[in-house]
Amino acid sequence: MSQATQNTFLLQSALLFDGVTGSVRSGQAVLITDGRIAGLGTLAELRQQVGPDTPLVDLGGACLAPGLIDGHTHVSLAGDGRPYQGMFAESDEMMMLTGAMNLRRHLQAGITTIREHGARNKVGFVLKEGVQRGYIPAPRMLVSGRPITCTGGHFHFCNEVADGEDEIRRSVRRLVHEGADYIKIMASGGGTAGTIPGRASYSTAELHAAAHEAHHFHRLTAAHCRAKESMVRAVEAGIDLMEHAEFLDPDNQMRFDPKLAEMMVETGIWISPTLQAWTNYPRMVALRERRNLGNFSAQDEKTLTELEEDAEVRLDIMRRLLEYDVWDRIVPGTDSGVGSLAFGHLDYDLQLLVQVGFTPAQALLSATRVSAQAIGMENELGVIAPGKVADLVAFDGDPTLDIGAVSRVVAVFQAGVQVV
Repeated sequence: MSQATQNTFLLQSALLFDGVTGSVRSGQAVLITDGRIAGLGTLAELRQQVGPDTPLVDLGGACLAPGLIDGHTHVSLAGDGRPYQGMFAESDEMMMLTGAMNLRRHLQAGITTIREHGARNKVGFVLKEGVQRGYIPAPRMLVSGRPITCTGGHFHFCNEVADGEDEIRRSVRRLVHEGADYIKIMASGGGTAGTIPGRASYSTAELHAAAHEAHHFHRLTAAHCRAKESMVRAVEAGIDLMEHAEFLDPDNQMRFDPKLAEMMVETGIWISPTLQAWTNYPRMVALRERRNLGNFSAQDEKTLTELEEDAEVRLDIMRRLLEYDVWDRIVPGTDSGVGSLAFGHLDYDLQLLVQVGFTPAQALLSATRVSAQAIGMENELGVIAPGKVADLVAFDGDPTLDIGAVSRVVAVFQAGVQVV
């Protein structure tokens, strides 16, 4: 067998979602050469290009789609329910082992690319280096390194504290020189003890310093914004992507602001609502499974009802934001690692997007083509088209009709190599 034939094969499935049109087609096959997509068409058409001896991988009745992209992870955290203080009591070495476990879980769930949104010291950078060397099976990683935060701010234990414009610029430079693919900054408080989620942590000028310096080095920016005040400042400062977008007031209550929504639309900022993180969705899923199994107490019923009522407040905020036609600016992200958010469940965020009004096809597009655009990788990832990297996932069922199919992964390919 020639070297060209060794690096070339055909991939066939009953259905194909290419991430371009938003629809599913049948009777399509994919030609893969040297880890990239070389052709798309019927099996007969592609056979004419490469000859009858080219290997064929037949996925049967599955639906082939672009590999999923998770825009928000914390791979060094275990997602086992411990508070931040407990997780950050671990050594850097243990955090790296945790990261290796989490990366494998995400890959098995069809997630072939992630943005790693903040780890302590150089843990994120070392994990990425290990992935690039092929030491551990994992999605491709874009890392921010240590998130920039103010004194005592959210994630201050990652050790990139900066106050004022000059210190922030120095932090951006330091992170870029260490290998950061993008810059993450904590624009409001969060779950870290002592911080205030409903208050901004940085001024508009400070956030602008981060964005300006990052853009000078051709790096995108992402800002943690739970507070409404921080959302306004992030938009004004030219931040590229806003995380969470909860519209929180200082009294910790979410109140939608139409004027702020208009600002977000006008600037075209990307929005990652991390819905499963702020609805306690994994807990609801577990309780619903117990109910289906008949192992459900009165207390369980009360707990589930309360969780669903609380979740509706957050989901209603998202529904109101969608009234401003931001469908193609929404980027799903799991926030995995934090609290009880275990890895392997981008499907939860897509289920919640459908719950707030997305069609299943729109939700899948948000995790593929739209996410690739948001992270600056649209030339390489996000669609099944000639020239793109062959990051692919196959589902049992049609995900444009049933978003539950995204939970049923039957095969995963990364750069043309079958890894699951």
